[in-house]
Amino acid sequence: MKAVLLGATRGMGRALAQQLAARGEQLFLLGRSPDELAASAKDLELRGAQGSVEYAACDLLEPDGFAAALDAADTALDGFDTVVVTAGLFGTQEELEADTAAAGRVLLANFTHTVMLCEEARKRLLARGGGTLCVFSSVAGDRGRKSVVLYGSSKAGLSHYLEGLDHRYREQGLITICVKPGFVKTGMTEGLTPPPFAGETEAVAQRVIRALERGTPMLYAPGIWRWIMLVIQHLPRRVMRRVGF
Repeated sequence: MKAVLLGATRGMGRALAQQLAARGEQLFLLGRSPDELAASAKDLELRGAQGSVEYAACDLLEPDGFAAALDAADTALDGFDTVVVTAGLFGTQEELEADTAAAGRVLLANFTHTVMLCEEARKRLLARGGGTLCVFSSVAGDRGRKSVVLYGSSKAGLSHYLEGLDHRYREQGLITICVKPGFVKTGMTEGLTPPPFAGETEAVAQRVIRALERGTPMLYAPGIWRWIMLVIQHLPRRVMRRVGF
């Protein structure tokens, strides 16, 4: 595997990158902080990644840099075959309602700009006969809920895009994987009260690696969230208006 990872310096992305490194995969990192990228690259080399782990700047809020970042990855890896996007922004509903600028950043980063990055990756992968595009969305996008109106809508749009991409291009060799984490204990969720069935980053990473091996088009992690969201999707609107989740 020659994998490009955006978001591998923290949380679920870091756990996934570490497990890929332990398997001896070739990795290239994208991210905002040069210091964090350098530290993560060294850590992944020590964990067994094949060859040196190089990196380039890439910020979901600066789409003009997407093409150059992927070109740098292509050069370093002599052609990548896998792109994994775990990066994104989060804010509680109360925070985003009170800060229009923050809400705009969440909507842009999680939907519009992630889609633009995926389109850049899609073109490159299809041009060489296919590959894998694995992107983290969220269970928050499965149903309109009053606790995550804005964040959830950004993830709903992303999930819809990834499903459509899979329908359109899988026969041409592009494997699209939409990962839908439930509540996972990361820096993003620090300070929030964990619900029952909260996941750990290492366990989520293991499930994602299995999905990469199998080409699974959609993955809930932890797996129990598949059944939780199945129930939530079928609750009547009058019930959804009353509950607080």
